[in-house]
Amino acid sequence: MSAGGERAASPTGVFGGTFNPVHVAHLRAAEEVGEALGLDRVLFVPAADPPHKNGSDPADPIAPAALRVAWLEHAIAGNPRFAIDRLEITRGGTSYSVDTVREIATRLSPARPVFVIGWDAFVEIDTWKDPSTLFGLADFAVMTRPPDSDASLHGFLPSCVRDRARVSADGGSATLQGGGWIRLVAITSLDVSSSAIRARLREGRSVRYLLPERARRAVVASGAYRRADEQEER
Repeated sequence: MSAGGERAASPTGVFGGTFNPVHVAHLRAAEEVGEALGLDRVLFVPAADPPHKNGSDPADPIAPAALRVAWLEHAIAGNPRFAIDRLEITRGGTSYSVDTVREIATRLSPARPVFVIGWDAFVEIDTWKDPSTLFGLADFAVMTRPPDSDASLHGFLPSCVRDRARVSADGGSATLQGGGWIRLVAITSLDVSSSAIRARLREGRSVRYLLPERARRAVVASGAYRRADEQEER
């Protein structure tokens, strides 16, 4: 409770990605992080032009943004905690996390958003655009799953925060001088990936139960991941 007796706003998670396409592992991860941290909302933020992904391969394309957003709408329907933020799509151009989080943080101020990120991406964050500013804008929920279940912040901290982080004894969390925190959140390991789903669709194989059913039907009907020669024939 605040000094005035009002309930403090629950935190909002920011879960960015290409979602090409969204699948059950994305949804389960967001659900588990939301539950573990008591998040009021988890915002799915689909990228317009992700800087770390190559969408130029005609054999494995990134589906148009409008389709990826529509599939997300189908996928999260019925979950009151989940919402979509289209700001990267609306803004266009290369989708840098620091720009996205800055805009969301401005909206939520004085509350800080919680940036939801996988361990594999977290260990590369020093290569991102302006990571120091990103840590100044948001708290971090770092998702771990096998083989990273034993990950520890004692073993890795980004260089941009290493000198101002106090890591807990168990290595599962850290507080940052000047404000902010990092927390490892272990989530269920589901062997589902967007790349495998795209490959199955190109091969004409079933993707049932890998996506929520409404999203699956929309993805299949779109033909977005058919082989290039099949698309030309149609």
